[in-house]
Amino acid sequence: MSKTAIRRSLGRRLLTGVSTIAMTALTFAAAGYAVVQGADGIAQRAQAAPPPPVAEALPVSVTPLEVVDGYETVRKLVGRIEPEQDSTLSFEFGGRVIDILVDEGDHVEKGDLLARLDTSLLEAERERLEAVRDALEANLAFATLSVERRQALQERGYSSTETLDRARFDRDALTAQISETDAALRSTELQIEKSGLRAPYAGIVGTRSTDIGSSVAAGTPILQLMMDDVANVRVGVPFWLDAESLERASLSSDGRAFEARLIAVRPDIDPATRTRTAILRVEATDLPFGSTATVSVPRKVAQIGAWVHVRALREGAGGVWTILVVDSEDRVRPLAVDIQEVADDRAFVSGGFAPGLRLLAEGPHRVAPGQRVQPVLAGTAQLSLRTGGQ
Repeated sequence: MSKTAIRRSLGRRLLTGVSTIAMTALTFAAAGYAVVQGADGIAQRAQAAPPPPVAEALPVSVTPLEVVDGYETVRKLVGRIEPEQDSTLSFEFGGRVIDILVDEGDHVEKGDLLARLDTSLLEAERERLEAVRDALEANLAFATLSVERRQALQERGYSSTETLDRARFDRDALTAQISETDAALRSTELQIEKSGLRAPYAGIVGTRSTDIGSSVAAGTPILQLMMDDVANVRVGVPFWLDAESLERASLSSDGRAFEARLIAVRPDIDPATRTRTAILRVEATDLPFGSTATVSVPRKVAQIGAWVHVRALREGAGGVWTILVVDSEDRVRPLAVDIQEVADDRAFVSGGFAPGLRLLAEGPHRVAPGQRVQPVLAGTAQLSLRTGGQ
């Protein structure tokens, strides 16, 4: 190929490339012009359109957030009802039981005879000792006369001093034997008396451990006797709970309320429960022993906070509880709080309470944080919250 043809071919290619570049640039320029013109048109139409109406502030019910320096809570403790006196009765001497005069559940008075032992051997022993005493008294009478006679003979010189001393010794020995017999008689009569088991106080018979005809040793349980005119409630209390709080405690059992009086608080701490034992006295006769009772102990807690309805609480991320409040600019904002106490449908919360905050009393789901609202004071809600905090 000649050089002239080569130059012509290169010229055509160069002309074609320049034309392509020019057309591409022209296309981009036209597109950019169209975009600019369209944006200007949209902006002009937006400026020409009337502005949207401003939304009115939503009326919401609010109540003043009343901050107090403490609250009173009631701690409920469970105790066990037991009799003031609970005795296991037994005989002081062994023997055979011949009669049990009461049954389980019977009410007895102090001194009533409850059970008896066989006393036939003791009565025979008493008769023997009485006979021995009679014989000793007869011998003593003879010894006394003998002393008188020996003394008269000794004064006249017909009897020696040794004979008189011997007569006096026999008389004194008989006197001592009579005293010994009297002591044996009193011991036998005491055993006969104690062969009858009597009630040491008025109460109700509990467990009957022995039947008629059984031979028992001294101290063998026969009957259980429980005092029923008053009852004690034994309850474990925290070691930090003072006696003054317990004196204001109230007691309930089986849906009934009773007046309770603090008797004592033991100083030792149970190693298993880490509590002290408090004993309260209840003047009631129809409480079933062994059942449970609820002891309500009021306690004042020093904590700055406020009472709110549980419906006002909202659980946020990470378990943080919040309430919705309305600030001084009438905007809704969340406030993080700590729940200190829950009583029925109210909760005592603490947090950073700024002055002038108002609690959103109703419809927290209707608003969002940051929204401007029109606060309306809710007198009934305010009254309800005040009542819950007292």
